Amino acid sequence: MSQRLSEDERWMHYALDLARKAYDQGEVPVGAVIVRDGRIIGEGWNRPIGANDPSAHAEIVALRDAGAKESNYRLPDSVMYVTIEPCTMCVGALIHARVSKVVYGAVEPKAGAVVSRNKLFEHDSVNTVVEHAGGVCEDECSAIISAFFAERRAHKKRAKYAKSAADKHG
Repeated sequence: MSQRLSEDERWMHYALDLARKAYDQGEVPVGAVIVRDGRIIGEGWNRPIGANDPSAHAEIVALRDAGAKESNYRLPDSVMYVTIEPCTMCVGALIHARVSKVVYGAVEPKAGAVVSRNKLFEHDSVNTVVEHAGGVCEDECSAIISAFFAERRAHKKRAKYAKSAADKHG
């Protein structure tokens, strides 16, 4: 018997599918989807390498998509689901877009700006309330990031070994 997914889990699974697109493109696997009234208004996945754009984080790509579809840079009454805790840049954009709530999967201990490193939604300069919740599908969200970086480290190790062997025989 299958357990019915909560709305948060349903949308986080969608964000995970987007993260897999990033993974397949050699980008850090983060996916984001923006929902209003039960329908998708924007989506994105990490694309900084492919787009040659340091701001092309999944959250920013999803905000741009939603803004274009809604013909508005403000996105009130919307919820963003993102596989990892947003960074400082993304939190700033979410505040300016007036997204009502952010639901993330895994914390980002090095650069997270919601609960890990900075608590920017709670900063006294923020002029809007953005609700937030973390830990939705956390294990799956952590696993895809961990797998990506483990694969990247193994690739670098193999390349270093191959170079060392070539130098010895070269």
